[in-house]
Amino acid sequence: MRRREAQAARDFPPIGRFVTVEGRRVHAVIEGLGPDLVLLHGASGNAREFTFGLIDRLKADFRVTAFDRPGLGWSDALPDGDDPRAQARLLQAAARQLGLERPMVLGQSYGGAVALAWALSAPQTPALTLVSPAAMPWSGNLAPWYRITAHPVGARTVIPLVAAYASQRRVAATIEEIFAPEPVPAGYAAHIGAALALRPATLRENVRQVNGLLPHIRAMARLYPRLALPVELLHGSADTIVPAEVHAEPLARLLPAAVLTRLPGAGHMPHHTRPDAVVAAIHRAAARAGLH
Repeated sequence: MRRREAQAARDFPPIGRFVTVEGRRVHAVIEGLGPDLVLLHGASGNAREFTFGLIDRLKADFRVTAFDRPGLGWSDALPDGDDPRAQARLLQAAARQLGLERPMVLGQSYGGAVALAWALSAPQTPALTLVSPAAMPWSGNLAPWYRITAHPVGARTVIPLVAAYASQRRVAATIEEIFAPEPVPAGYAAHIGAALALRPATLRENVRQVNGLLPHIRAMARLYPRLALPVELLHGSADTIVPAEVHAEPLARLLPAAVLTRLPGAGHMPHHTRPDAVVAAIHRAAARAGLH
């Protein structure tokens, strides 16, 4: 386990810069010129999620900042990091240190919850773009991995075993499941730095965040109607990770200025499989906010 953790650090070092907020380091990748745009990745991810093509499509028109969310990638964890509102507060402080001026925010999957938390606590946020967001309360159980590792025995035994012995085949199969029914783009698995997500501390933090999300979503959902800013919502009709009918569709009914774009046949990762649609939504959000 220790050997694999060290190898992950060598293979996927930080690619951006660090700022320190209340003693905690936050890692950010910044590229481009123009209005500020913050990108927030999903569960198990890091900023490399957006350096695989999306930032290149945006940097001519925006100053793009992709953060590693707390406890993931190269950003330090928070004691209350299972609350997307705590994550948003930390990243907002990091954004201020970096000189970001009223950034628009894009959140994908779990990052969608953090983006919504960001807007709830910063009414001056110009606009949101939410891609396959985990945004609304759901019924039923999480995937078996999260249920098993939520138990103290599972956390003490399964996480170290996965960190030490997860095979490349298993990693590839997991990525395919996340993209299904669409194919994984060539080169994605090598670029993303999945080994960073398999470090034991990162595995534990991701499990804690996902298992702890639901009560915070319930509390936040009651406040969504106060969000009057422009919101562009994109969700794949074939997304089984975060189903549109559970999340984006009821969210669109709560947000006063939401526009929902349904992507027929798309899975959970349209920022890679349908990048033109995502870039177009970001530009629409900017235009609606008067930034273009």
